[in-house]
Amino acid sequence: MPNDTATPTKFYRLPQVREICGSVAASTIWGWVKNHEATGFPLPVKLSQNCTAWNAADIEAWAQARIAASKGGAA
Repeated sequence: MPNDTATPTKFYRLPQVREICGSVAASTIWGWVKNHEATGFPLPVKLSQNCTAWNAADIEAWAQARIAASKGGAA
């Protein structure tokens, strides 16, 4: 039986991801994806043949980790 109180999954498309990441270029985002093992940047999800997005929670967690790392915290 499905849990009706669960928060639905939210996705960000590339323009939203770029904005969250400081308005970096799309090529920068794709570079981070390509080198995700080194950057820790979340991999996108292919929602359909012409639609790629990122799990919003993954992007938010990555951004918070970058903030913590810049303040001397653990990444």
